[in-house]
Amino acid sequence: MDQPDATLDTTPTTKPNQDLSRLLIGLLKGVLYRESDEPLWAALLTLQSAVRDTMRLLDLELVLDEAEGYAFLKSRDDSDDDDEGSTRLPRLIARRPLSFPVSLLLALLRKKLLEFDAGAGDTRLVLSRDEIVELVRVFLPEGTNEARLIDQIDTHINKVVDLGFLHRLKPGAGAAAAPDNYEVKRILKAFVDAQWLSEFDARLAVYRQRLMPESATAEGRRHD
Repeated sequence: MDQPDATLDTTPTTKPNQDLSRLLIGLLKGVLYRESDEPLWAALLTLQSAVRDTMRLLDLELVLDEAEGYAFLKSRDDSDDDDEGSTRLPRLIARRPLSFPVSLLLALLRKKLLEFDAGAGDTRLVLSRDEIVELVRVFLPEGTNEARLIDQIDTHINKVVDLGFLHRLKPGAGAAAAPDNYEVKRILKAFVDAQWLSEFDARLAVYRQRLMPESATAEGRRHD
């Protein structure tokens, strides 16, 4: 009796695994934006369950915002432990404390983004360096050296760029990309929510009260 011919299945089976590997590596490196890599973004939407399961082994959580078009990893909260007596794994993503000026700048940019979203127009909020400087300088103690104050604000801006919440636009990429222009990245909404803003407003009110006596004393001295 004739035996049927054996045929090899040549259908590729490694593509999903390759996509998953690329996703895991990319997310461990930083934020994934839809606009930066649309094919990889499409793979994430398909494989997000596998990504979540894999990252849970590293005590990480996938944050995915389809509407805004970004995804990133964060350490799971302590309250997310399933077993009360379980030992926490070492943090793969370290928490970075921020200085008050940097926190202030993040809060002001978040409010600016909130105001921008309330109006109609472009989806990209672009601010010039001078506009960002003016946002911050009214909250910082005035010094006799104006240039030094501006340099300090530039340092805070560079820190926010390093954190990924501001993107320095290259000159020559359109009218919005003039020298010293920055795009406020929408991922800022995931880190600075309404509760954070409310708590920061309370701290800012205390900070303002602390500055007012100093300003009043300086003003009085000038009139003596």
